[in-house]
Amino acid sequence: METVEKIIALLEKGNHKEALQGYRHILNHGSGEERYVLGEEFLRYGFVEEAKNLFETLLQDYPDEGEILVYYAEACLELGEDDEAMLALNEVPENDPSYPRALLLMADLYQMQGLYEVSEQKLLKAKQLLPDEIVIDFALGELYLEEGKLQEAIEAYKKVIEKETEIGGVNIHQRLGDAYSAGGNFEEALIHYDKALEERLDINTLFNYGLTAFQAGMNKTAIEKFTEVKELDYEYHSVYLYLAMAYEREGELEKGLAVAEEGLKYDEFNKDLYFCGGRMALKNGDDDKGIEFLKKALELDPEFVAAALLLSKLYLKKEWYEDVLAVVKGMRENGLEEPQFLWDEAAALWHLEQYSQALNKYEQAYTYFKDDPDFLTEFGYFLMEEGKREKAAEIFTKVLEMDPTNENIIYILERLSDEA
Repeated sequence: METVEKIIALLEKGNHKEALQGYRHILNHGSGEERYVLGEEFLRYGFVEEAKNLFETLLQDYPDEGEILVYYAEACLELGEDDEAMLALNEVPENDPSYPRALLLMADLYQMQGLYEVSEQKLLKAKQLLPDEIVIDFALGELYLEEGKLQEAIEAYKKVIEKETEIGGVNIHQRLGDAYSAGGNFEEALIHYDKALEERLDINTLFNYGLTAFQAGMNKTAIEKFTEVKELDYEYHSVYLYLAMAYEREGELEKGLAVAEEGLKYDEFNKDLYFCGGRMALKNGDDDKGIEFLKKALELDPEFVAAALLLSKLYLKKEWYEDVLAVVKGMRENGLEEPQFLWDEAAALWHLEQYSQALNKYEQAYTYFKDDPDFLTEFGYFLMEEGKREKAAEIFTKVLEMDPTNENIIYILERLSDEA
């Protein structure tokens, strides 16, 4: 064992080249105990191929030794050799003390393959064998959280947290926060995020705290947490969109726009950040910047309907009717038929004096907006201007049924009646 101890010392000092030279000697001439101990250490230090080789030679002499089979399987998993790992795990005898570990590894494998039911079966079997083992409860929690079985995940994590707040570097309060947040129980989620952050500052936990506060409508808290995330890591891309939107909700448009522009320095292909920035620029009265941002969002994603709708409405307001038609055409060329585009197109065509085409689009839009008083009023005025007074009266009558006190519509219907 003296040679093995020297190799381990070399590993600890970072003298990996010399350690590997000693490894080859142990692989070819070492005792079973030396290969076993060195295999454990090499696996721990990340020399996975070498560890696998050591355990493989041990299996030639001890083919039914469960602990060796499990270590060998762990090395195979690290190397991405899933089938080989599964073969080894299936060789572990059920009466072997390492069998529960084998079940845990099999559960991980099945979970990675999306075979959640099989994974759960393996974990529940391990739980029967070791009912007090919280590592199994943790594994169940991880499985259920990934599956979206939030209540089951919460119950599993609660069993863990009775004994430990951290397993394998994972904070259980943070996981409980994630599970509660995903289920919409934001208040309980924030309690656990607070506890997780008290134990250790973690940027992902901090971001999830902010996101949960944002979802709960606690915008000031969200701004505080997102700002902390940004100060910890300016290249944490996800934070900029939500921080900008939190400022937008609070009506702090200049701050929100500044955050969006800052975020785009680090994430220049984020269409949602361009859209958010464009929306805030328009609200802040900066149409030029709004148009620039929305057009950039559409360049990145020509099928970005929300950006196209906002841009179309802006062009209508500015009476840039040819630009409205260009936006609608772009959407249609990408196979996107949104009812609002029909309405916008009809209005643009009307103002461009392309009356027959406008009528066609208004009639198509009517199918979708026949209960919208704003659309009906606009359609009625168009019909009246086109001399289709009987049809206009019919449309205005529908508007009056929705709002019998609308004096303007009453006056128009009286005029149309007098002219009939």
